[in-house]
Amino acid sequence: MADEQQLQLRAAQLRKPQGEYGIATGEWMSKGNQHIIRDTLSILNAEADDSILEIGMGNGFFVNEILSKHPSITYTGCDYSELMIEESEKINAEWITKGQAKFTLSNVTSLPFFNNLFNKIFTINTIYFWDNEIKVLNELKRVLQPNGKLIIGFRPKHMTEKYAFTKYGFNLFSKKDVVKLLSDNGFTVTDAIENKEPDFELQGETMKMKNVIIVATKYVSQNV
Repeated sequence: MADEQQLQLRAAQLRKPQGEYGIATGEWMSKGNQHIIRDTLSILNAEADDSILEIGMGNGFFVNEILSKHPSITYTGCDYSELMIEESEKINAEWITKGQAKFTLSNVTSLPFFNNLFNKIFTINTIYFWDNEIKVLNELKRVLQPNGKLIIGFRPKHMTEKYAFTKYGFNLFSKKDVVKLLSDNGFTVTDAIENKEPDFELQGETMKMKNVIIVATKYVSQNV
């Protein structure tokens, strides 16, 4: 059983990988989250001419699966961990050279992008760390094109509340919570998908795994 200090360290690393354990945390997240990532990418359905933004891409291991679909797809990864930016740039050096990928150090509450720049935005397992959900959604809405698609992948509250480390700085959400949050803040929810994953072992404990993927579009007023 992990002690409280270890739990706090794990929670802090999941929020912002850095320092001695940061690279290992990024690798662990890529492995442990591979099913929710691939489920989300399936919904994302990257296509020709897409301009895609990912919030919190970790080490960027799965960017190749997006950009290999078509040479006209562009991808921007945004993270506030300098280490994850560095790791993503190493792993995706070829895509950067081709001009299809770039990685930006930034906080999601203040994105360094023009209005209406992206037609698809997605984020996986970051919603727990949004200190101001409304401000975050306003920023995502600002940089998303009219009728653009926002996809949020996360672990539901009834599962994550069982993890000892989530009591340190995690905000937990049910599917209903996220649907309401989006609906109340300028988005039209078009789908809410629940996926069962294979069991996952963490420090000798076998955990039942599920994910939820919420799909929404930026609401555009019909008033002139």
